[in-house]
Amino acid sequence: MAKDPISDLTYEAAKAQLDEVVLRLEDKDLPLDDMVTLWEQGERLAAVCEEKLAGAKARLEALRPGSNSESDSE
Repeated sequence: MAKDPISDLTYEAAKAQLDEVVLRLEDKDLPLDDMVTLWEQGERLAAVCEEKLAGAKARLEALRPGSNSESDSE
């Protein structure tokens, strides 16, 4: 199975594509099949954005003073 190219996007690229998908979904004349395909793509893009944000948050929290495992066990 080939890797989904969406998962390799940066946060900024995924967010830009997600914004474009949302704009296209607002077209009331879009055929249902196209809407479903865009919705699925949007779900994958949103998941990539959430994953990238969670990773960035974890990295920042690791840098926060007192965030080492020693202080977590107190």
